Amino acid sequence: MTEDPLGTLRRLCLALPETTERLSHGEPTWFVRGRKTFVMFADHHHDDRLAFWCAAPPGTQEALVAQDPAHYFRPPYVGHRGWLGVYLDVAVDWAEIAELVTDAYRAVAPKTLVARLE
Repeated sequence: MTEDPLGTLRRLCLALPETTERLSHGEPTWFVRGRKTFVMFADHHHDDRLAFWCAAPPGTQEALVAQDPAHYFRPPYVGHRGWLGVYLDVAVDWAEIAELVTDAYRAVAPKTLVARLE
């Protein structure tokens, strides 16, 4: 792993409009306008894997987990709401991760902030 997963994920999340970071359940978590969670870091908190959980558009979780279970999973607690788990202790494509983070942001951010991404 050549990149620092937490540092890279942090940079991707904080680059989005009106995003903040604070600990939630003992893990770094990113919020839109300090209220709505869109990404949660998972550093061996629920198992022995390094990962993050993110909001996802409908159907994304099911499709990616079925397509590539070595990289994606249904996270505990929020998986039933369609959130996606992404392993970071395997080879990752950071361009793809950036797209997933942006999609997570779009899934929870107000339309006025989403419009600023265009």
